[in-house]
Amino acid sequence: MTYKLLSRAALAAAAALIAACNPIPDTVKIGVAQPLSGPLAPLGRDMVNGVQLAVNDLNKRGVVIDGKKVTLEVVTADDKANPEAGKAAAQQLIEAKVTAVVGHLNSGVSIAAAPLYAAAHIPQLAISTKPEYTRQGLPTTFRLVANDALQAKAMGSYAARSLNGSSYAVIDDSTPYGKGLADAAAAQIQQLKKDVTLRKSLDDKTTDFAALIPELQQAKVDVIVTTLADFQVLALIDQLARAGMKHMQILGGDTIKTDKLLKTELPIKGVYATSPIIEPREFLQGKVFLDRYREAFKSDPVYGSHYAYDAVWVLVAAMQRAKTVDGEKLTAELKRIDALAPVTNNVRFREDGEQHYGVVSVYAARGGVWEALTRSDAW
Repeated sequence: MTYKLLSRAALAAAAALIAACNPIPDTVKIGVAQPLSGPLAPLGRDMVNGVQLAVNDLNKRGVVIDGKKVTLEVVTADDKANPEAGKAAAQQLIEAKVTAVVGHLNSGVSIAAAPLYAAAHIPQLAISTKPEYTRQGLPTTFRLVANDALQAKAMGSYAARSLNGSSYAVIDDSTPYGKGLADAAAAQIQQLKKDVTLRKSLDDKTTDFAALIPELQQAKVDVIVTTLADFQVLALIDQLARAGMKHMQILGGDTIKTDKLLKTELPIKGVYATSPIIEPREFLQGKVFLDRYREAFKSDPVYGSHYAYDAVWVLVAAMQRAKTVDGEKLTAELKRIDALAPVTNNVRFREDGEQHYGVVSVYAARGGVWEALTRSDAW
């Protein structure tokens, strides 16, 4: 009897020691680092809303990790869409002792902040698309969507196979993001035996295309693939139409998939956009999310809030499976888990942090909406 009591006491002491070494706090903090000021604030706030909605839903349902009920809490930081501000935001969240971070929106900011999160063993779940984000050799970088390598392939493939042009122009905005995406798209078009007869780098503010129009005419271009922004493409469309080039088709990246392109009649043959951010309405459970979002925030989502929402559910599932909020163990679990996400169906990270289920959609600007045409995870 004495032996059994001692054994039980020893076991209890060991269990207490283990719990003390790996405590689960009463409140588990989820960090959100996004641009909350400046031109991109609506997109950043949308991501915060997605996290907050998930936290509200999960707290209402009840979250238990290794037998302990916990409360989730959102901690936000403004990265101002700037790499240096992003590093400051990351440090702010680290000092707040967050368990994981949903951040950042911009690739340059995500890349700059990633080493700080890695040093603190904090998983970073980003919606950023530049491939370099997950190529830094850091264990804590995770991507929620497809990367630009797949988007470039989608741009080139759809332009070559579906727009059926005889002569292609590829035009970028001279930013590292835009030029890299355009270069890869041009290579894909050429790989599919189509002629890229004009390759141009402008800048990210150009709206006067007087010098470009004659070059397009001389090269007999009928399809333009571009990484210019929405306001630039609107100006280009207007100038093409005035030059009598209404036969032109334009395919852009996700920088043109905005309401600006839908608020005016487009006087050319077609305008298309690719995006790794698949709209909620395209998912089976999207309507439920949209209804919940509208009820909570009295507005429609504007960008990637549904990915942020799912990210929190996946994080909680990983904590529950790992039975801990320890950063290193949580990171390891995130690379194993194949989670059922409430909106986007599935989330699974590869060993390098890339999203296994990432896809890119193609949309057409028609009838005041971006009409989904097709999507693929391969292209």
